[in-house]
Amino acid sequence: MEQDLINNLPDEILSCIVSFLPNDSALETSLISTRWRDLWNQVLVRHGTKEDVTDVVAGFLSRFEELDPLKHPRKLQFHLAENTALFASIATNSKLLLDFSDGKKELEGQFELQFKLNKHHITSYSVPPTFLVKTLYLKSVSYLTSEVASSIVSSLEHLENLIIIECSGLQSLNIESESKLQKLTILDCPNLKTLHLRTPKLKSFIYRGPLPRIWPESHFNLSHAMLDFRQGSNNSDYKAQDFDETLLTIKNSQVLTLCKWTFETMIWPSISPSSGSFIFYRLKELRWIDSHMDENSIHTLVSFLKLCPSLEKLFVTIDPNSYFAPRSNSCLTQATKYTKLEHLKLIKFLGFTNRVDEISVANNLIELIKGKPPKIETSDGSCLDVVFVR
Repeated sequence: MEQDLINNLPDEILSCIVSFLPNDSALETSLISTRWRDLWNQVLVRHGTKEDVTDVVAGFLSRFEELDPLKHPRKLQFHLAENTALFASIATNSKLLLDFSDGKKELEGQFELQFKLNKHHITSYSVPPTFLVKTLYLKSVSYLTSEVASSIVSSLEHLENLIIIECSGLQSLNIESESKLQKLTILDCPNLKTLHLRTPKLKSFIYRGPLPRIWPESHFNLSHAMLDFRQGSNNSDYKAQDFDETLLTIKNSQVLTLCKWTFETMIWPSISPSSGSFIFYRLKELRWIDSHMDENSIHTLVSFLKLCPSLEKLFVTIDPNSYFAPRSNSCLTQATKYTKLEHLKLIKFLGFTNRVDEISVANNLIELIKGKPPKIETSDGSCLDVVFVR
């Protein structure tokens, strides 16, 4: 009976009830029933031109109230032209999703994006938004909507976390943020060839896709770097010296994802003359990606680990589809200064298809370890006995 009484209340009363709940509890009301879920899924539909979109989005953001999230629709569908639309969705904790995936794929073409997130470049709008976007998910931008995306993003002067997803036609990306942007994620943009960053405050850089030509214009130190270039490179003429500035940005990382081929081809040629003086002295967690695990692959991994004296966790992933560099350097181990690992607590294997390879890798890694042996987890979730693998 109590359930029926609640369901019979008008939407305005239900929205008022939600406004008194903490954010997490308010979101959970969408799981109660279709009626409650519909309250959260109301969509504001608008039509206009490219020139209108920035003000429409700003007005949409200005109506959102953090303490009363159902007072106005949290979702916007803006139709710019036939077959071109923008879907915007507001989430709590200053998050905004901009999704352009409704456009027709056959209209796809190459394009570039420029985001200037500095006060003297901020796009002006007639209705200043009261909802300050700090995290933006930008999905499926096309060449038809690239100008719109640039206009909207460049109006978000408080943006701290930018996630760019599935922009298949994106060929060049230029981001400028002098003070705010701290996290940048780029996933599945397979045709991106140049990435220009003027982001001195950037601390986290997550990238999955073919290696573009990265140009970090002003030096900055990343604490978290995921360089998942298992699809190879987008530039056939890319040389090791072209990667040097990126190498300096990841040198002080505490968490790093790296492919074997990237170390062999892009990093080792730049640091090998120093015979070990270049080290990742702050690195605590390494995620290593390789296409297979033979003797040469093990030697390459060992050589990199000798540059990581503070390492605490090691994850080794085998992906048969990962790019394999034909020019591997078999002299890595002999040329690298020997460094013992005194802090390694965990070794985790992922994607291995047989126990023999895991034992072989473990045997070689144990020789690097000083002190208490680490926990070693296999791909099937079981543990290797360190005494057995010694």
